[in-house]
Amino acid sequence: MTMAKDYAGWLSLTASPIFAIMAAMTAQDGGSLCLSAPGASPMSGMTGMYLLMIIFHLPPWLRLIARSAGSPRNPSFTENNP
Repeated sequence: MTMAKDYAGWLSLTASPIFAIMAAMTAQDGGSLCLSAPGASPMSGMTGMYLLMIIFHLPPWLRLIARSAGSPRNPSFTENNP
């Protein structure tokens, strides 16, 4: 079971970089796939959604950074309780 937990931990780190790549690609494309109005900002539509998803998927990265910096962990904060 420990190996599955390790894989799940590493897998949780993949979401933010993937969403960052998707946001960059959508912004570079001009966001033309999901813009509802002609001439709308590239930061609207899917690019904004991808940036929001990056924020929601940052906690695993923040935990990793805090652990590597040697910060004391809050005992009430566990891996399964983001």
